[in-house]
Amino acid sequence: MYKEYLSLKKIEGPLIVVEGVKGVSYNEMVEIKLKDKIKHGKVVQLNGDIAVIQVFENTSGMSVRDISVKFTGKPLEIKLSREILGRIFNGIGEPIDGGGPIFNGIKLDVNGSPINPVARRYPRNYIQTGISAIDTLTTLIRGQKLPIFSGNGLPHNQIAAQIVKQARVAEGEGEFAVVFAAMGIKHDDAHYFIKAFQDAGVLDRVVMFMNLADDPVVERIVTPRCALTAAEYLAFYENMHILVIMTDITSYCEALREISAAREEVPGRKGYPGYLYSDLASLYERAGMVEGSKGSITQIPILTMPNDDITHPIPDLTGYITEGQIVLSREIYQRNIYPPINILPSLSRLMKDGIGEGYTRADHPDVANQIFSSYSKVQEVKALSQVIGEDELSEIDKKYLEFGNAFEYRFLKQSFDEDRDVKESLDIAWEILSILPKNELDRINPKFIDEYYRG
Repeated sequence: MYKEYLSLKKIEGPLIVVEGVKGVSYNEMVEIKLKDKIKHGKVVQLNGDIAVIQVFENTSGMSVRDISVKFTGKPLEIKLSREILGRIFNGIGEPIDGGGPIFNGIKLDVNGSPINPVARRYPRNYIQTGISAIDTLTTLIRGQKLPIFSGNGLPHNQIAAQIVKQARVAEGEGEFAVVFAAMGIKHDDAHYFIKAFQDAGVLDRVVMFMNLADDPVVERIVTPRCALTAAEYLAFYENMHILVIMTDITSYCEALREISAAREEVPGRKGYPGYLYSDLASLYERAGMVEGSKGSITQIPILTMPNDDITHPIPDLTGYITEGQIVLSREIYQRNIYPPINILPSLSRLMKDGIGEGYTRADHPDVANQIFSSYSKVQEVKALSQVIGEDELSEIDKKYLEFGNAFEYRFLKQSFDEDRDVKESLDIAWEILSILPKNELDRINPKFIDEYYRG
């Protein structure tokens, strides 16, 4: 039997406070009955007989009187089946594409747990994105979490859309689908994503959860959890390989900060709550592969670094939890290079376990190491040329400058609709490495130089 409480203690922003409650649980769903409608919320704090409730909709116009609160006795659940593929939902898992509710399937609690470390399988094999800089140099491994560190005005939305369009696993490896979660995005960005997926004909293998900038801030906290719950269903119930793309994690963290301030919690670095690390970990650690299941969950969280500051708490804590990062560069973008990936601070800590013979191509690890080494030498030569002038450089230094230019405009730069196979990317890499003399390729096994060098 559910109890209804007919008066509130106070309303503060997205929070309402009810006192005199009994038998209430943390994360329990709540129905808030107004004169003309029902709103929903969840319990976020308990202190004796006082419950603090986070309201999913707007609280403007609500009064502490003429209202009733009913505790449902269960957490937020969403209904899931294979029918969710090709569908668009709001931030709390309600269909917004006109296709009606999901009738078949099972209900799952969105507050899922991180994967038990004992049950984890080590990530193996790769997911091809069709983007040379990612596939060759920061390879995305199935079961990995690999964030993209971007900045305001950089084309992270286009890169996300391109990855959704082009991503795939090797033939015969199983079914593949994408779960796309957007948090706090503008209406035109939402339309851009939907149209891009429709035009590419991939919408039928994408599940979208959309929280718009003018939607309630509380809904933003739930959006990634709904998306990850859908991913877990498809991966571990339907045995599919799932890629989860979440944008923008910065909007999610701003929502956490806003609600934390409303709850009068003690702030941490830059005003973010002290539990920001554990909260982000509760999302990121839901990626991986589980013993006894053929499916996998791979994550690409996208975050915009405030003021392009990689030491800001959001990218800083994300870097601690995840297995590498892909860093976008404003300077490279200003040179009209897309995607503007700066490879030197970018890395994929798990790529060694999913490339090479049996996965991509035997020469892949050596080629990646050589490109990193040679491109870092390019930066040294550029710095030297600014001091002594380009004409005073040695012949080998001039070769490195030629290599650097070819790397950026032949290998790194590709169009939004250009889908490169991993082997095609490796062939382009050999084409530009062949600009350098053989004796400079000191990171590559001589047998690969004999086979692929084009000098």
